[in-house]
Amino acid sequence: MKINIIITAHNEEQNIAKTLQSLVHQTFLPNKVVVVNDNSTDKTGEIIQEYVSNYDFISVVNSISSEYHQPGSKIIQAFYKGYETLDQSYDLIGKFDADIILPKNYFEKLIDEFQNNPKIGIAAGNLYIKEHGNWIYENISEKTKPRGPIKLYSKKCFKYIGGLKPSIGWDTADELLARYHGFEVKVLPELYVKHLRPTGQSYAKKSNQKQGEAFYKLRYGFLITTIASLKLALKKKKPQLFIDYIQGYFQAKKENLPFLVNEEEGKWIRSYRWKMIKQKLF
Repeated sequence: MKINIIITAHNEEQNIAKTLQSLVHQTFLPNKVVVVNDNSTDKTGEIIQEYVSNYDFISVVNSISSEYHQPGSKIIQAFYKGYETLDQSYDLIGKFDADIILPKNYFEKLIDEFQNNPKIGIAAGNLYIKEHGNWIYENISEKTKPRGPIKLYSKKCFKYIGGLKPSIGWDTADELLARYHGFEVKVLPELYVKHLRPTGQSYAKKSNQKQGEAFYKLRYGFLITTIASLKLALKKKKPQLFIDYIQGYFQAKKENLPFLVNEEEGKWIRSYRWKMIKQKLF
């Protein structure tokens, strides 16, 4: 199977070499790796160029965007800068972050899953962060949820879900829409991926409300948003985030921001979310 990987990087001089090193040492190499250097002001570009010079399957796209680093639209816009340079001769495509270290058999194991089960649309491993010298699971979501920085999509699934949404909430929308269209989502817990910078660490404080905006755009409704906000705030052990998320939800509603899914998809998503909530409660 042919794999294309797009990595978005903004001021990642401390991490990008480790990420690329883990890619070039895979037991199954990707066909193409495009690194989008998104308005970096440090030595990220120089480090990327070293790998471009040494590996013919790695290329770079230099993108100029806002200096403000925020989740959602900026990252996906950078992703598509890289996507535009690729042809359509791929089987699997991934949007990876520039602060991860993959196990050597990451692609090999995931390819086996896609080949053995054509219904799989999205697959990934799990993310681990370093705390007090130990690598522990980054507990901001269930272990069964594929995380945004390390996902692989089948070409068919990627097309069916309309690609990645240039908005906060893209990495939840893709999974929900994949399930809506009948694809299966797979996580291999034995694939430990090291996340060198915990999720959200580099985002500005005002980005906290963006999560509530995502819940609104996914058509969760207020009650599911409240439950999801409380759960996420507790996982992050930051009660203030619950208030931030709810404020973000109502601000998005007040501004009448566009949804990421249509009414039919939203109805299915709410039904699916209630189903998952009831399973955990009972």
